[in-house]
Amino acid sequence: MIPSKPGDVWRAQARNALGQGKAQLLLVLGATATAAVPGISAAGATPAARQFTAAADAELLLLGPRAQRPHALPPLPAGVSPALISWVALQALALPALVLDAGCAVAPAVPHLRLGLPPAQCLSSGAAMAPAAVARRRAMGQRLGRGWRRRQPGGLLVLAECVPGGTSTAEALLTGLGLDVQGLLSGSLRSPPHGLRAQLVAEGLAKAKGLDPDDPLAVLCALGDPMQALALGLLEGLFEAAAEPGAEAGAELPEPLLLLAGGSQMAAVLALALALAPPAQRHRLAARTALVTTAWVAEEPGSNLAELLQRIGQRWQLQPLSFSSSLRFAGCGQQALRDYEAGYVKEGVGAGGLAFLCELAGIEPELLAAACDRACAQLLAA
Repeated sequence: MIPSKPGDVWRAQARNALGQGKAQLLLVLGATATAAVPGISAAGATPAARQFTAAADAELLLLGPRAQRPHALPPLPAGVSPALISWVALQALALPALVLDAGCAVAPAVPHLRLGLPPAQCLSSGAAMAPAAVARRRAMGQRLGRGWRRRQPGGLLVLAECVPGGTSTAEALLTGLGLDVQGLLSGSLRSPPHGLRAQLVAEGLAKAKGLDPDDPLAVLCALGDPMQALALGLLEGLFEAAAEPGAEAGAELPEPLLLLAGGSQMAAVLALALALAPPAQRHRLAARTALVTTAWVAEEPGSNLAELLQRIGQRWQLQPLSFSSSLRFAGCGQQALRDYEAGYVKEGVGAGGLAFLCELAGIEPELLAAACDRACAQLLAA
């Protein structure tokens, strides 16, 4: 018998969790003053508009395209928010969703968890987040991870994000951890601003004065964003080795599966978790975790997610699991969706991971694209 590949095993387990109704989406919102740097992001046409992006995307995700939403979607250079894709996929999968505000300028006007912490400063400051704020976010993530594992043993947690400027903080975090990643990360702009990002990262590293790649928490405080800190704790809570209180000696709950729904930003989250995990636990974490993105990120000529993951894997001597969805919009009637094919919008709010789960559930990508086409028409007509 030919042994199953790790990716095949993960897919089969994820499909099983979906079939048992043991899957959930967690959308983590965050903000960073890095998003206000001119030319750094297209997640909103202006720095002022980008302050509302996370709130508006969360409201679209939970309320849908036809509802009256408190915050209008910020104007984009082209295309439409990937939260629309995520909403369509959530409806198709009947997946429950939880929104958590880890530090935004504007809170979403839908039910959510809120930490009451401020956005991060620009990464170029070399002091993006106070250590105490990072510790609070990490602790909240750990509690969420432990609680979710207890409530859904063997279940599938889908972690998504909305952080304007987050690909820049991802590059900064990865660089601070000692990886050479310049030119590899994607972004919301049609052509990723590699030169501008490198300049901001260099400024942040210089102001942080002797940042040690072997001190991941110091790197996170200096260069990171709120989502990264919360997500770190979540991974730690999900995959900690200790048995549950009250369990028989040596007994542990069935391990969860984690889907990191995104591209470059989720690669940085994975790297941070690996950097802080005990060496004996790294392969276990990597075997239960898969990064899943859209075809628009996976095939983007201006970035290289596969190479980025390979370098992360080489650093910690493992092979990260990754997939991309087959969803494409070339045949859609709505120009805002066809703009994805031209590189104007690529990923966000878990779109790629949720579209991939639709495929695992037997929903053809063409049917999902048609549903997105209808939803986009509804959104633009509202």
